[in-house]
Amino acid sequence: MSSNPVAETVASLLPRAKAELAELVAFKSVADFDQFPKSESEKAADWVAGALRAEGFQDVALLDTPDGTQSVYGCLPGPEGAKTVLLYAHYDVQPPLDESAWTTPPFELTERDGRWYGRGAADCKGGVIMHLLALRALRANGGVPVTVKVIAEGSEEQGTGGLERYAEQHPDLLAADAVVIGDTGNFRVGLPTVTASLRGMVLVRVQVDTLAGNLHSGQFGGAAPDALAALIRVLDSVRAADGSTTIDGLASEGRWDGLAYPDGQFRADAKVLEGVGLIGEGTVADRLWARPAVTVLGIDCPPVVGATPSVQASARALVSLRVPPGVDAVEAGKLLQAHLEAHTPWGARVQTERIGQGQPFRADTESPAYRAMADAMAVAYPGQEMQYAGQGGSIPLCNTLAQLYPEAEILLIGLSEPEAQIHAVNESVSPEELERLAVAEALFLGNYAAG
Repeated sequence: MSSNPVAETVASLLPRAKAELAELVAFKSVADFDQFPKSESEKAADWVAGALRAEGFQDVALLDTPDGTQSVYGCLPGPEGAKTVLLYAHYDVQPPLDESAWTTPPFELTERDGRWYGRGAADCKGGVIMHLLALRALRANGGVPVTVKVIAEGSEEQGTGGLERYAEQHPDLLAADAVVIGDTGNFRVGLPTVTASLRGMVLVRVQVDTLAGNLHSGQFGGAAPDALAALIRVLDSVRAADGSTTIDGLASEGRWDGLAYPDGQFRADAKVLEGVGLIGEGTVADRLWARPAVTVLGIDCPPVVGATPSVQASARALVSLRVPPGVDAVEAGKLLQAHLEAHTPWGARVQTERIGQGQPFRADTESPAYRAMADAMAVAYPGQEMQYAGQGGSIPLCNTLAQLYPEAEILLIGLSEPEAQIHAVNESVSPEELERLAVAEALFLGNYAAG
């Protein structure tokens, strides 16, 4: 990184950033309160609020959102007449999955092979620290030239929409000229990337019932309708033989015209086993960023250990559908529900319930804020030109902000590059990426103020 005062300040603050990230990672802030104590999320929210107060933020508040979680808000006033920039991150995290599969404890930040490991290190507690680093670097080098609002969400990973509903009920709160969503990531380590599009998401729970109760498979199997077998057939119907998503009435021929994603690189990033093929057709970028994709997230059925010889009376599953920009998530959800119901065999009773959704998003990459970010990233990543990529994941708040503030410019950056393995075991963050992106964000704020 070329030497400049902001970069030097960020580098000097990195040990403090690591210590703070360790404190934040230690909170088991999974916003599924059936699995994890709500108090852990509340402690994480308190930590973020305290950090904002320490940086001089005003009006710091824990916002009780309609889904029963808390988002943290604060405002740092800039010079009179300055532009306003909203910085977003979320402090809630995914469950650690199988803790025994982690090399080191998931809620204990651990340095290994040049990376920092822990649940939320990249997604997105690291984003909170990135924002703090950028602001501290500016304060140490002449001050923050814009008014900064920070919002740290408490339930992004659950998709329950608490912050979106709160923002709609308080439309002035998050108003800004530009928004930096710190919850995506570079295409690869060292390649500065802004995310130009996000797929939307629909979550549907499907339940199949066939019998009044389980039956002995020896006595009744072969004629009694098996709910689990029916569910398996229903779930299989949403994919073609090559693995492409095939939902009745839902278009799936989109093309991606931006940054390419070579098959070999994707196989390495996804850690696909030797000899196992990729699914779907078209380019990898088409499949990830321009087309719908269905995933079965979980099935309620007897575990193998302890299973009895029974025909199952009931079974259910949670199905996720990602939809690209240009597709309405509400309509896609209706099509998914209709498809599941239409393809249930044997006259089995089927119920579908939509439990979460978020619209897809496409950014205006020609706006002044993107030019300011490109100039900032050229300094933070010498010799590299800022790239534009899609993201298969969803950040529902983006569309809410775009609807509330149609003139605001929305940029998406972050620490979740492929090696971070977000949502998987052994999630980690690259400290070099944290350093570079904090520098880029600080320089962006300066560039944007001067533009």
